[in-house]
Amino acid sequence: MESERAEYIARLPRKRMGAGALFVDELSRVLLVEPTYKAYWELPGGVVEDGESPGTAAVREVREELGLDVPLGRLVVVDWVPPGLYPDDGLMLIFDGGELDLAQTSAIVLQTEELRSWAWCDETEATKRLPDMMARRVAAAVQARDAGRTVYLENGLGMA
Repeated sequence: MESERAEYIARLPRKRMGAGALFVDELSRVLLVEPTYKAYWELPGGVVEDGESPGTAAVREVREELGLDVPLGRLVVVDWVPPGLYPDDGLMLIFDGGELDLAQTSAIVLQTEELRSWAWCDETEATKRLPDMMARRVAAAVQARDAGRTVYLENGLGMA
């Protein structure tokens, strides 16, 4: 019986999972980072490791990438991403990082092996720097943060 259960569990699908943080400044601009290994910008964050919670992953990634040790707030976006860039589907989660003040912004130290730069971006700038799906996800995250709610997306689009 136990071996049948183990075999069943081994056949269950696995999903990629990423977690990131939405930081804003006093002008409601979003903090984006420019990875050294990608041709586009993104929110600070990364892969949720095996056995790691998404919240812990987001905090770890912010610490590793930006040198900031800040608590993250509530979940603002869950976005299911279909196969495409990767051969499997995945879930991307965004947590509210809150508004960074001047002292926190001045304390940013980039992990230069992974990040080339960072910038505060308004919606127009973010749309230019992000792939379409990510631009939709970030815009939805900003709206969800402002409304005090969490949204579910599929490929960056809300469910009708």
